Amino acid sequence: METKNRQMIFHGLVVDVEQMDVMIGNQGWYTYQIVRHPGGAAVLPVHEDGSVTLIRQLRPAADDFLLELPAGRLAPAEDPKLAAARELVEETGLTAGALVPLGILHSSPGVFDEVIHLFLAKGLTQGEADPEDYEDIACVRLPYAEALGMAIDGRITDGKTITALLRAQRHLS
Repeated sequence: METKNRQMIFHGLVVDVEQMDVMIGNQGWYTYQIVRHPGGAAVLPVHEDGSVTLIRQLRPAADDFLLELPAGRLAPAEDPKLAAARELVEETGLTAGALVPLGILHSSPGVFDEVIHLFLAKGLTQGEADPEDYEDIACVRLPYAEALGMAIDGRITDGKTITALLRAQRHLS
């Protein structure tokens, strides 16, 4: 990709915005703004009985509470698997005996460079959750088939959660 005139035009608490001109084939130069994000890790905890734990979390950008996977931002150079394990404990109190990779997700590649690393958690033990002060979270445990149905029929709208539920099928069948 050929670029020019790259500049950071915004530095925020969670994201930065970079503006640049990009050569698009034979059409010429076009200005793009890219939201830069350090990436994240998300985990689908699956219990021995086949149920899953999701979280209901306030999402001001959606102006609602969403049902989604425990997840969080990666620290600089952090191993996504370690981030997934950390977020699982913080948000649900669950510790995983094993984390199985479910691949990555580009959350919105038209504007974001964010990559979310997805994991399936097995061998769960319950402890105490310790969410961040700014998080409004409640755990919701439900059968996997019900959660998958909610992803399919639109009651779950979070992309990382839908993706993980669909990808987990091959591990749970």
